[in-house]
Amino acid sequence: MKAIAHIIAGKALPGSGGTPVFNPATGEQTGQVASGGGGEIDAAVTAARAAFPGWAATPPAKRAKVMYEMRRLLEANKDKLARTISAEHGKTHTDALGEVARGQEVVEFACGIPHLLKGSFSKNVSAGVDCYDERQPLGVVAGITPFNFPVMVPLWMMPMALACGNSFILKPSERDPSAPNLLYELWREAGLPDGVLNVVHGGKAAVDAILDHPGIAAVSFVGSTPIASHVYTRGCAAGKRVQALGGAKNHLVVMPDADLDQAADALMGAGYGSAGERCMAVAVAVPVGEKTADALIAKLKPRVAALKIGPAGDAAAEMGPLVTAAHRDKVSSYIDAGQAAGADVVVDGRGLKLQGYEKGFWLGGTLLDRVTPLMSVYTDEIFGPVLSVVRAGTYEEAVGLINANLFANGTALFTRDGDAARDFAERIQVGMVGINVPIPVPVGYHSFGGWKSSLFGSHGVYGPEGVHFYTRLKTVTSRWPAGLKSGAQFHFTER
Repeated sequence: MKAIAHIIAGKALPGSGGTPVFNPATGEQTGQVASGGGGEIDAAVTAARAAFPGWAATPPAKRAKVMYEMRRLLEANKDKLARTISAEHGKTHTDALGEVARGQEVVEFACGIPHLLKGSFSKNVSAGVDCYDERQPLGVVAGITPFNFPVMVPLWMMPMALACGNSFILKPSERDPSAPNLLYELWREAGLPDGVLNVVHGGKAAVDAILDHPGIAAVSFVGSTPIASHVYTRGCAAGKRVQALGGAKNHLVVMPDADLDQAADALMGAGYGSAGERCMAVAVAVPVGEKTADALIAKLKPRVAALKIGPAGDAAAEMGPLVTAAHRDKVSSYIDAGQAAGADVVVDGRGLKLQGYEKGFWLGGTLLDRVTPLMSVYTDEIFGPVLSVVRAGTYEEAVGLINANLFANGTALFTRDGDAARDFAERIQVGMVGINVPIPVPVGYHSFGGWKSSLFGSHGVYGPEGVHFYTRLKTVTSRWPAGLKSGAQFHFTER
């Protein structure tokens, strides 16, 4: 059983205490991760503050070389990273490879940091007076990341923060900590100086220490809405810049003119990929009209029942286990509640056992029909392989359903009608919209972020928003002695 340590100032520190780490496919404990708190966070801040001046003074072109090398190392080590993800998260190898690829996109965007940090210049804003602006790093920043993407979400934050000249403290999930530690090793191999990046493991004590520490200028967070609200409120009260991405309840509307086979295939990947443990999973299908709903259920039922579920080592597996036994049981309880409230259980994934993996945290794909907006399976973020079908009588009813939801992370519309698609994209009150695209996660050179209770703060992550979040604007107005005239001046001179 391996011991997973903190990494501070380039050194592995075992720390005190510890949290067990499991293989979700077998249910066996495979390791124990150090559990940090205020002392470890303070040590990480000390290391990051010492490293910051030298890293911030490093020319952006040289910082870009580290990004280029990291991009190469991610490509060379993608299989190793994917296996590490699967061993503690449970997702299939193919899914884990996709996670690495999406994180790599942000590193590729960060390679352009010399261009991204360019300011503007105005000559002679007044007689002999020039004005220019530049973006400067904040200092020590921190990221708090979730279990469901132990490589991708840290790579949403670290490349942008580091490329902009900040030093960084990562507090990853204690459920699957080995992949973030492996990322650190790759960053170090890419040429990042000791102390510029530090990894501290732990739970709430570590999170609150980050939020309260006066030496940390900004915090990025991805997780559930209640914790995102806590992070935002407490971090802002401590004077920090905070971006906190919360939960989701993503809808996919199926219009009567949609290609139902295409829509059903899209719902399979979006609803059950990564066992539904992702904030951009489609949790609600909204067919418009009873005829559309009946036809969609007929398409989905055999597909869900035929889902190939297995461990990451099974090349045929389409979905793996859930991350912990407790989470599996929580998701199962939502299915119980939905059934008790009157939802039709079309496909039931409860009680799934795999031969040879009987102690794993398994739950089969579940399909619920005739779900209503008052049921907990609709109102709550389940974060599991449960797709709820809410039937809408009209397109307007579907739009109203989505706009009334407290979550507003992502949504999608499947249709052949350009007018409907244009209207949907314009009127829907959601941060990320897909048209015949079920999971509209923006590519690395755009930015990711929802609305309403899905995002606290004014900046999304990565892309141009990432540059703005991890820097602050400075504007310089200058005039040189040769242009000075004697006597006091109380206004700009005429141009």
